[in-house]
Amino acid sequence: MAAANLNTVLALMGPTAVGKTALALALRQSLPVEIISVDASQVYRGLDIGTAKPSAEELARAPHRLIDIRDPSETYSAAEFRRDALREIDDIHRAGRLPLLVGGSMFYFRALEFGLSRLPSADPTIRARLLAEAGRSGWASLHARLAAVDPVSAEKIHPNDPQRLQRALEIYELTGEAPSRAQTQASPEPAPYRFVKLAILPDDRVALNDRIALRFHAMLEQGFLDEAQGLYRRGDLHPDLPSMRTVGYRQAWEYLSGQVGYTDMVERAIQATRQLARRQLTWLRRYPQIQRLEMGGETAATARDLIGRELCL
Repeated sequence: MAAANLNTVLALMGPTAVGKTALALALRQSLPVEIISVDASQVYRGLDIGTAKPSAEELARAPHRLIDIRDPSETYSAAEFRRDALREIDDIHRAGRLPLLVGGSMFYFRALEFGLSRLPSADPTIRARLLAEAGRSGWASLHARLAAVDPVSAEKIHPNDPQRLQRALEIYELTGEAPSRAQTQASPEPAPYRFVKLAILPDDRVALNDRIALRFHAMLEQGFLDEAQGLYRRGDLHPDLPSMRTVGYRQAWEYLSGQVGYTDMVERAIQATRQLARRQLTWLRRYPQIQRLEMGGETAATARDLIGRELCL
């Protein structure tokens, strides 16, 4: 490995269901890389089938760092991810290998590469109150409140993104300033690495939507509802936790609690996953210096060629 490459980080991005894990496993076989997961849901133990977490056999062949590091009852922030990812990157570089970041949590990618504003730490009291208010009046009403004090942040945060919405209102209450202004004033620190960024960006949205539906039905056949029911029966989890707001698990919770029927649950989960993919694609279209990969059979060879040219391998 050339010394110049030991300051390099590879990033493999893309919307859900495009085949990122399969590509990462293929690259692991032919390149000196170690994989770091960039997935806000795969950090949780027990959320396996519904998050398309690599299987035990796949993890044995290609270990993924930052998987299964939190209990579903806990939270995990972008700041915590950045801290953990920087530690793992340094460890991999020290071993003379290349970090390969793989996932679809685009805010985590951005937080790692460009840094996070130095903003107040989480306040459990404020968070609990906001959750209670959302339970009474819905997240749309809290989004309207954010729009009244900070239209810039409200435009960037979807009403169905409770975690970011809660954080924005928390920042406003702690600082008395619009979150967009507070973030601008708190200068972030970019990561001290060269990022080589590849993204699987499908041209055919219909094909992606079909893949999403097929994958969810495959998850059901693999026992997803049994997995979700085990989490539901624990007794210490609730639907406002970040883990249980994960697409698929949120809809399964509604089904298990009797709010919707089975067919509605399946349709809602597929639709929510498609909406997630659209949001991920929006992020990716705005992300700087991405090299595009097509979704399909030649993706691995194309990715190896691009990485080889970048690193002179």
